[in-house]
Amino acid sequence: MLETKLYGESKDILNENIETLKELFPEVVSEDKIDFDKFKTIFGGEIDDSSERYAFTWPGKTQAIKESQKQSTGTLRPCKEESKNWDTTKNLYIEGDNLEVLKLLQKGYYNKIKCIYIDPPYNTGKEFIYPDNYKDNLENYLRISGQVSYLGERERERAMELN
Repeated sequence: MLETKLYGESKDILNENIETLKELFPEVVSEDKIDFDKFKTIFGGEIDDSSERYAFTWPGKTQAIKESQKQSTGTLRPCKEESKNWDTTKNLYIEGDNLEVLKLLQKGYYNKIKCIYIDPPYNTGKEFIYPDNYKDNLENYLRISGQVSYLGERERERAMELN
């Protein structure tokens, strides 16, 4: 049986990326840091530094990117009681902060995971912020979406007679 040594920390994505940049473009390194003015000079027209562009953004996105780059030092422990058919399926149930768990999985389980289901974070605890019941009848949907005009009681009865 192959033994795996666990270090209890996620990949250090930020430092790995910095080291890769230093290896690929040593000319942009100054005093062991990336000099982005040199980087812009080298890449010239390939850098988009305009503020006008289409983007998928939201308040807090910059902070979210910074958080995703931080190294995690958590520990994953299997929850055999909540995992389905633990001894035969090789399925694993993990509970925790989505980002932290994904970062920890990245290092030890890279290229070994077939599927991850993440329960939406708004669906936790007792405080339910977002409604998740979007049931509606077909008539109302068609009216709201502009596919039919509003039918009064008489018009509805008449329409039912024709069908």
